[in-house]
Amino acid sequence: MQYIHIKKWVPDLAYVVGLLVTDGCLSSDGRHVIFTSKDIEAVNNVLKILGATNSVGKTINERSEAYRIQIGSIELYRWLESIGLTPHKSLTIESIKVPDEYFIDFLRGHLDGDGSITTYLDKYNTKKNKKYVYQRLWVRFISGSQKHIIWLRKQITKIIGVKDRIHITKPNNIGNSIYVIKFGKKESIKLLSKIYYSNTLPCLTRKRTIYKKFKNS
Repeated sequence: MQYIHIKKWVPDLAYVVGLLVTDGCLSSDGRHVIFTSKDIEAVNNVLKILGATNSVGKTINERSEAYRIQIGSIELYRWLESIGLTPHKSLTIESIKVPDEYFIDFLRGHLDGDGSITTYLDKYNTKKNKKYVYQRLWVRFISGSQKHIIWLRKQITKIIGVKDRIHITKPNNIGNSIYVIKFGKKESIKLLSKIYYSNTLPCLTRKRTIYKKFKNS
């Protein structure tokens, strides 16, 4: 077991909370915090910011492999519970008690966990005119919990002031619904300029690079 005591909110901690809300979980034993990601950079960010010394394992199945850490810390576990995380949270998580001043850092972690940044060239109308080629940009935040996505959307609107659409999907028409907040080009640019407010922030490099290339194109 490790002693990881949270003294106060800081931007990097808010980022880690965003990662744990999406790709982390609290074990049912009341003392272990588990984080799994396909990106070793995200795992290393969690370890570094929390000051944890865990070794990194791998989980492998038929479709993919991911990196996994299990942090044994009753103090960290109880603190995460106090702000809104629970065991088996995927479908039940609701609001997270993150101060508004650190919400953007939390949102960057959320984006690195279960979000996406997508760009592509839209040539749909080139049959009408060859000049009708547009570069598209989409930002998405995803959750299996409707209550969580409603809270997240409310916070984004209040703090950043961008407009969005919510989509509900059911992969392969089976299982539970997935809730998606989706931002178009104009709103995505405004949103991402807030999320990446410094070049020294902890984040997934590959996602920030997509935004930077789009911005500089």
